[in-house]
Amino acid sequence: MKGYFGIGVMGVSKAMNVGTLFRTAHAFGASFVFTVNAQYNRREGGHSDTSDTPLSVPTHHFKDLQDFRLPVGCRLVGIEITEDAIELPSFRHPRQAAYILGAEREGLPPDLLERCDHIIKIPMRFSVNLGIAGALVLYDRLISLGRHAPRPVAEGGPTEPVPVPVFGDPIYKRKHRKRLRAAAKTTT
Repeated sequence: MKGYFGIGVMGVSKAMNVGTLFRTAHAFGASFVFTVNAQYNRREGGHSDTSDTPLSVPTHHFKDLQDFRLPVGCRLVGIEITEDAIELPSFRHPRQAAYILGAEREGLPPDLLERCDHIIKIPMRFSVNLGIAGALVLYDRLISLGRHAPRPVAEGGPTEPVPVPVFGDPIYKRKHRKRLRAAAKTTT
């Protein structure tokens, strides 16, 4: 799968939730994890982050929203239940993305929502635990951007292997445009 992703939290106070989210992100292959204005105690979070993510994945702690930085080209995707949020099954994940979840009771603050390139929500009856919400979004990213065998029409697993990608000769843009111009001239 091309691209990268990171996931983080803003204003979260429950270290176990952050630990669970970081462990899940590590399992899904996150390129980085982060906190913004969060009281994350790594020792407490380690009870649920049994993979000790900060030892394996770059971990950033930002003091506040003014201090918050992302890699160039990285799109910020807020995970929040709002009226205008895109439902997760209809969302096309950016190739370079950072997902962010808000505090357990307050969610994402308005000033952060304004900075988001996209806001998504998981279609369900009520809010779920922060770690579960993050896991659902990362799983959706994996199945929508990863290379997997197509789902069968009937129940069960795929009956055919994943098709091998076929690459043609390289396309050189200048030569390609020249061929297109030449073809256009011959048709007129």
